[in-house]
Amino acid sequence: MIKTSRAVASPRVINIEDLRPLARRRLPRAVFDYLDGGAEAEVTLRENCRAFEDVTFRPRHAVAVPDCDLRTWVVGFDISFPALLAPVGYSRLMHPDGEAGAARAAGAAGTAYILSTISGHRLEDVKAASSGPVCYQLYLLGGREACEAAIERARRAGFSALVVTIDTAVAGMRERDLRNGVKELMGNNLFAKIPFLPQVLVRPAWLASFLLDGGLPRLPNVVIPGEGPMPLLDVNAYLARGAVTWEDLQWIRNLWPGSIVIKGVLTGEDARRAVDAGAAAVVVSNHGGRQLDGVPASLRVLPEVVSAVNGQAEVLMDGGIRRGTDIAKALCLGARAVLCGRAYAYGLAAAGQAGVARALEILRTDLERTLKLLGCSSIAALDRSYVNVPSSWD
Repeated sequence: MIKTSRAVASPRVINIEDLRPLARRRLPRAVFDYLDGGAEAEVTLRENCRAFEDVTFRPRHAVAVPDCDLRTWVVGFDISFPALLAPVGYSRLMHPDGEAGAARAAGAAGTAYILSTISGHRLEDVKAASSGPVCYQLYLLGGREACEAAIERARRAGFSALVVTIDTAVAGMRERDLRNGVKELMGNNLFAKIPFLPQVLVRPAWLASFLLDGGLPRLPNVVIPGEGPMPLLDVNAYLARGAVTWEDLQWIRNLWPGSIVIKGVLTGEDARRAVDAGAAAVVVSNHGGRQLDGVPASLRVLPEVVSAVNGQAEVLMDGGIRRGTDIAKALCLGARAVLCGRAYAYGLAAAGQAGVARALEILRTDLERTLKLLGCSSIAALDRSYVNVPSSWD
């Protein structure tokens, strides 16, 4: 049982949005904006959340629903409710608990955690921290030899699935990061850091925990032959050199015997290519609005992807989840489950593992209440008859 920190306990934190200002107060601006921000004008970032307002419910009233079954099955493993923790890079910068704390909270809540390649904790330690399923998210960082080594380590550690992200040909233009001097703060030039240091110095509690945790970590799961773990500063350059192509998936399939999930699908065409490549599941995702600004909200394109897949693979959805009603709407439109990123990362930034646990508690309670108000006893029974969808979405 994970104890809830007083900082994130009810009634102080009632919903996910209540975690956001707590995270902002604890983190330096550069770290908070990395978590909170999106690409360019952040149109897609905002639309991910707003799109849920376009879908309204059609409840069944005067129906007794004493209990709700929230369990589901995703690419071969059972979870207690249909929300997985999405991969969030640099989590250890948000809180020393980082990926290991998030994985531990996910396991305690009976759900799965997806570990980012850009992790500050060793993948073996993250897997050992969780009592539930853990998946490994793959970027082709550091060259094929480094990727092959990471995939083999994940296989040996017992990871449940490999999640391949396909929407990072280059890093998105995250303007907040440029204004906040993220590159300078992570670099070795002291004089370049000076203009951006005040935002760090006004967060002494975060700074103390960051220094006690060892300072800026390298990436222990991206080990470059002859060089060792990759420095964080090199990630964007390596992303541009290591973009995933459909041809790479056969090579990855030869290395990984388990389920492969393709994340970053936004069109029916890419969904069908993923199925043809042998994907067990696809994740409808625009990378949380952090890559190409101006693409549709994930919820908006979910019906197109569900139709294109036509039952040949599971469909998950990532983007804009802040409430249990959001989860229910995504399931009504055909998602098997959703991925939550910022929803739990705000909790992690605010209070570490306890904050993640509180975020999951909020979402689970919200979803159960939503099902009872809909007059539906199981998430398996949710379908399009429970929602009104704008005609333009069809």
